Amino acid sequence: MIKDNLEHIQKTIPEHVTLIAVSKTKPQGDILEAYKAGHRHFGENKVQEMVDKFDDLPKDIKWHMIGHLQRNKVKYMVHFVHLIHGVDSLKTLKEINKQAEKHNRVIQCLLQAKIAEEDSKFGLSFSDIESILSGEEISNFKNIAIVGLMGMATFTDDESQIEREFSSLKNAFDRLQQKHDSLEILSMGMSGDYKIAIENGSTMVRIGSSIFGKRNYQ
Repeated sequence: MIKDNLEHIQKTIPEHVTLIAVSKTKPQGDILEAYKAGHRHFGENKVQEMVDKFDDLPKDIKWHMIGHLQRNKVKYMVHFVHLIHGVDSLKTLKEINKQAEKHNRVIQCLLQAKIAEEDSKFGLSFSDIESILSGEEISNFKNIAIVGLMGMATFTDDESQIEREFSSLKNAFDRLQQKHDSLEILSMGMSGDYKIAIENGSTMVRIGSSIFGKRNYQ
């Protein structure tokens, strides 16, 4: 079933868009099924769960940290994480840089923009993102590379609102990209809204339940 779901979704995604299979709460057997179908990019939102899976699963998997990241958890994953999506402060960037230096790695990061109206969503304002990218401090961080932006739309059935939010992020991304050519990735879109995200310029989508089925949070 997972293989069929993957193939179905991949047919709806352009070649230039990277599909992250969100495997949070899912057993390792489900990840292996997707892996055997040829998939390599997997997303987790809890560091410890991702570490446990990294230890047990094939080492050519590219692990994406897509959840809110606490600074005290950074040290546990810097030796293997492929891309950190939800960076929402300069302090977090500083910690990632500090821990990455210990492993002689350059960690790719996305800055998370707050585009949703929900208070529960994390993220930076567009002006804060510009301040970080243009600030002197970021130029001293030699062990991180800010390669794009990430955003989550409001959880709503109002597709026009979702489109407005994704469009605002794409417009900001385009403006910032003119000054900062290291920005290449625009990560937006999940199972319920990824098609709208792609229409609005997303280059990376994070899809879980449409691949693995509903989650059990118990």
